[in-house]
Amino acid sequence: MLPIVEHPAAAKEFVTNPDRSRWHDRALWFVRSKRDLQASSLPEWEYLRQTASQIKTHTIANLAHYLEQFEQNAIAAGAKVYWAEDAAEHNEIVLQILREHRTSRIVKSKSMLTEECGLNHHLEANGIDVVDTDLGERIVQLRKETPSHIVLPAIHIKKEEVGETFHEHLGTEAGASDPKYLTEAARGHLRDKFLAGQIGITGVNFAIAETGGIVVCTNEGNADLGTSIPKVHIACMGIEKLVPRQRDLGVFTRLLARSATGQPITSYTSHFIGPKDDQSELHIILVDNGRTKLRSSPTFRAAMHCIRCGACMNTCPVYRRSGGHSYRATVPGPIGSVLSPTRDPNSYKSLPYACSLCGSCSDVCPVKIPLHHQLLAWRGELVGKKLLPMGKRVAMTLASHLFRHPRLFTTAGAIGRLSLRVMPRWMTHNRFNKWSIARDMPKPPQESFRNWHRRHRGN
Repeated sequence: MLPIVEHPAAAKEFVTNPDRSRWHDRALWFVRSKRDLQASSLPEWEYLRQTASQIKTHTIANLAHYLEQFEQNAIAAGAKVYWAEDAAEHNEIVLQILREHRTSRIVKSKSMLTEECGLNHHLEANGIDVVDTDLGERIVQLRKETPSHIVLPAIHIKKEEVGETFHEHLGTEAGASDPKYLTEAARGHLRDKFLAGQIGITGVNFAIAETGGIVVCTNEGNADLGTSIPKVHIACMGIEKLVPRQRDLGVFTRLLARSATGQPITSYTSHFIGPKDDQSELHIILVDNGRTKLRSSPTFRAAMHCIRCGACMNTCPVYRRSGGHSYRATVPGPIGSVLSPTRDPNSYKSLPYACSLCGSCSDVCPVKIPLHHQLLAWRGELVGKKLLPMGKRVAMTLASHLFRHPRLFTTAGAIGRLSLRVMPRWMTHNRFNKWSIARDMPKPPQESFRNWHRRHRGN
């Protein structure tokens, strides 16, 4: 088991690099600003959000019915449908399909579900050559890193660093950093991989119960190329990706790209209903991996509405300044801080505290998940499970006692104001007080707010 690394410690390297942290912050705020322009261009934006939320609430409440309907229609269209209870079962199903087709090379379009399941590592350990075909995914794969964002997986990497990576792995010119040159080099490199791929694997953005079809949205067309050349297509989807009817899809495609990257729609929105011809195969794997457990929680069930647009990350002041890798989770940012503790509260106990509770994530969420309320609720859950560090538990208990006793609070305030005026600086600024490392103590007021209020507003 990997050691538990709390978010403040994991974020330290990124936060203490001001150039990278500020650049990352500005890059994501630019995307957030584009989202705002697109949202304001649609008068019915809030209506779309409300409709999407209602569709998701209805679907999750009737999930078993719609999953069965989807399975029946997908099979009727010629697809093969599998059910995976967890990541290990999902990975074994994929491996079994590859072995049945004697496959050693696959091309994979970006899929956060396969990241969640650790599919790449499992296949590579079994001798399969896996090539991620999304440009950002391919960059982090070559660098042996993980995506730091669910839509912009290489947002933490500067173009100069991409040039170094491509020079090392693709043989481009040393010192090259021109995005057009680097993109052309990647395109040539990936074209060969597409032609050599024997099976294509994609994620699923939406699945339609009414038709048994699936929808994959990309900006590079890599999912289309990766499923057009090979005869076998494996689609891996979480069970929450369902929408009931074909006509529901338009609500979500209008929200997805606008929320994610500030585009009216993704460049490619591809629909797959059954295999493309008689010589081809479509395999669809429905994955639970903790989603049923999440669905059973009245407090956190709404997190299953997520359509993985990443808007909450682009706006989150903590994510923008600390980077996605600081979350140590497949899905970082506010939605990841809700989802991850559901699977393992002990390992991810620090994530609900990586939040200023500003509520910006809830404001931009296209399906109206009350993210900051859920993060606050998670803090209560963690305290109830006694997973808060002993120092914080003692401090919070003392603070609670202080706030519940007005006379004690008044006395403590008077002592604090006096102490701050007479104590030497070293007593507050020392290695035992981490809060004061980059802060000055506030100048103490001459009187308490209670006295000030009584004098000025007492009548």
